Amino acid sequence: MNSVTVRTLLVRGMLAGLAAGLLALVVAYLLGEPQVDAAIAFEDAHSHEHGVEVVSRGVQSTAGLATGVLVYGVALGGIAALVFCFALGRIGRFGARTTAALLSGAALVAVYLVPFLKYPANPPAVGDPDTIGTRTALFFLMMLLGILLAVAATMFGRRLAPKLGNWNATVAAGAAFVVAIGLAYAFLPAYDNVPEGFPGTLLWQFRLSALAIQLVLWTAFGLIFGHLAERVVPARQEATAAEAAPAVS
Repeated sequence: MNSVTVRTLLVRGMLAGLAAGLLALVVAYLLGEPQVDAAIAFEDAHSHEHGVEVVSRGVQSTAGLATGVLVYGVALGGIAALVFCFALGRIGRFGARTTAALLSGAALVAVYLVPFLKYPANPPAVGDPDTIGTRTALFFLMMLLGILLAVAATMFGRRLAPKLGNWNATVAAGAAFVVAIGLAYAFLPAYDNVPEGFPGTLLWQFRLSALAIQLVLWTAFGLIFGHLAERVVPARQEATAAEAAPAVS
């Protein structure tokens, strides 16, 4: 791709990320914030330490939430668009829309679901404050492993495809990915610091809402960006074919 096409796709990826972020923001506000409020209420009722509130809860749940989710969506949209530019035509003979959907699904699994299953999101009052740095580092380590192993599984599947066929190669690569992730889960430490008396239903609902936000974000991005990218890539391909075609006198 030339620089103009890459720049166009980058801008469209960021716009798609912004639109997906808006949808994820609605889910976060409707599903996530009530669980956060309930967890804070539990924490206040069982804690004798009350720190100074630098940012009010009202600002956190509105402007703060919107800023965080939208910036997150735009940033991931830009990165995903650049990955799309590299992957188009290299992971199979897929069109722009299918490639965008496949990348969004792979990103959801590697970037979020893999670390989430080992180190799930916790509401306020859950988790030892003394281990927050370690838990954050392990989460990002698991995310990095998920990305690297997903890339390795894709390369492994492409190497197997000529011998086993696309379907069998995909199954073998997927199985190898699952086994490698399982080994990482087994060797990395686990942290389960749920305070006594914390409602299990609240913890479960909070984690489901966190997962729902990411599902909406990546699904919406894949659909929106695939539509926008398809309007750019075919036009470029047709122009290239027209330039390469011999002139008719």
